[in-house]
Amino acid sequence: MRWIEVTLETDGEAAEAVAEVLRRYGHQGVAIEQVGFYIETWEDEVPPLERLAVRAYLPDDERAESVKAQLEAALYQLHRLYEAVPTAPSYRVIDEQDWAEAWKVNYHPLRVGEHILVRPLWIEVESAPDDVVIALDPGMAFGTGTHPSTQLVLEATEALMPALQGAHVLDLGCGSGILAIGAAKLGAGSVRALDTDPMAVRITLENAAANGVAQRISAEVGSLEQLLANGERFDLALVNILAKVIVAMCDQRLGDVIKPNGIGVFGGIIQEQADEVEAALVRTGLTPYKRRTSGDWVVIEARRAV
Repeated sequence: MRWIEVTLETDGEAAEAVAEVLRRYGHQGVAIEQVGFYIETWEDEVPPLERLAVRAYLPDDERAESVKAQLEAALYQLHRLYEAVPTAPSYRVIDEQDWAEAWKVNYHPLRVGEHILVRPLWIEVESAPDDVVIALDPGMAFGTGTHPSTQLVLEATEALMPALQGAHVLDLGCGSGILAIGAAKLGAGSVRALDTDPMAVRITLENAAANGVAQRISAEVGSLEQLLANGERFDLALVNILAKVIVAMCDQRLGDVIKPNGIGVFGGIIQEQADEVEAALVRTGLTPYKRRTSGDWVVIEARRAV
């Protein structure tokens, strides 16, 4: 079997809207990557965020032309609302054996925050003694570290963990496990990683083992509902999903999974959504106190009262 790689380049504000369209048609999720960010570099040397590439994969079968037509029609309708949304995707046909490898072409080592170095599992790089190295093979799960929101959540985790050594951490929507692994390597005592996608759970466990932190990370298929039913609470919650999902979760008592005086870090938010997300966090019993930004992307830190 062969696959069709679909790629669109757009600005940060439109990227999530484009990703939502591609999720309707793509197989095993959507990747969002910063265009032109292929070098190993420190945070203060990262080029300005201007363009993002949104990528998905379609089966190259008898339905392919029909699916492409539906996709392009949906993009056209979206373009009428967001002028920055492109209406003509680029397509590339790849063989089955190359499908899971195709995205690796643009996946390179990068530095985040003060000491975090994210590298592909298949690339060896020179690291400093105080580097916190996260080695990943995301497979088809979301979370390579190239998305600005993921980088911002990692930065927040690095800044918060010195005061939370030994903490019980939640990674809700774990994807590749990058945030769970980062938290464990930065000093978390235990990390609970949940995702609704069984493939993401499998990849998280594989990456945790490759990074030597499998004993501190438990990953399984699960959701907020499960945590609430079990009465589980955490010192630090990392929720890097989508703004509308975070708002919905807040209305389902998301704040209850954070311990008194605990902290939540929320990503997947663009600037124009930040006020709405903060209002939802307040409704669920949290107090937003800090925003981290990169281009159009925002990560919000919020604390639960004692």
